[in-house]
This record gives sequence, C-alpha cells and structure tokens, in this order.
Amino acid sequence: MAVELQILGRAVKAVQYRQHRALDSRLASVGSTLAQWDALRAISRTPGASARELAAATFQSEQAFGALAGRLVAQRLVDRRPGHGRRIEHHLTPEGERMLAAGHEVADAVLAECFEALTATERDALLGLLRKLGGEGKAGVESPATRTSGN
Repeated sequence: MAVELQILGRAVKAVQYRQHRALDSRLASVGSTLAQWDALRAISRTPGASARELAAATFQSEQAFGALAGRLVAQRLVDRRPGHGRRIEHHLTPEGERMLAAGHEVADAVLAECFEALTATERDALLGLLRKLGGEGKAGVESPATRTSGN
C-alpha cells in the first residue's frame, strides 16, 4: 500500500515540531531560545560569517537573522566587526561561547530523548534518507543542514 505523501509530510513536520518545542523549552533553563542557540552554533562553526551566510545556515530570512543578531549583540553573546568592504562579520564573545556550550548539553539530552525509540541502525538509515531528500550527496550541492548539522 502506497504511503500518502501529505500524511508523510505531516508526520515529518509533527516530529520536527515536537523536537523544536522540547529544545526551545529546555534551552530556556540556560537562558536561551532555540533560535538564539542555533545562531550561536552557526557563528561558532563559521566565525566571521556574514548575516547573509548565517541566515541561510539557520533557515531564516536576512531580516530575521539581522534582528536576532542585534539581540545577541545586546546580550553580549556576539560581536559584529567590520570585514572586507561593507561586510559585517559575526564572532562569539566568551559569554556566547559559554551559552553555546550550555546549549549543547541541553540539546544533547533533548535529542537523545527524541531519538531513543530508534536503534543506531534506524538512526543511520533515517539520517541517510533525510540527507537524500535534502539534496545532499549530489555533486556540488550543499544544503544549510550540511553546514549546520543538528536540528
């Protein structure tokens, strides 16, 4: 019997929604949100990246990422520095590094709970299938998820 694609799409979205809600809720315990922690994670992986690059890596519009980065600067978690030409580079502050590390601990625990029903083999298979759907593995194609693996 063929799987209805709308049901499959909704099931993927439901799992993602539950995972994001759990992450957002638990990250509050360390003073962060999922969006903030994801931005810190992206900046950590590509220090000096522009807002455009970071917006793509965090699945946000440039405007949304710019507003988020402004809040992270105000919280002293991120520094913005002039780069080449008009480019503004983003870097974590020591406080940003601490917040990122605390977020990693929370995320590891939440994600372990989210995927505990799957065996290691099933997790490997799921990752392979999701990467296939995301276009990874095609020549020259790199999705934002490749650059910022995780949620």
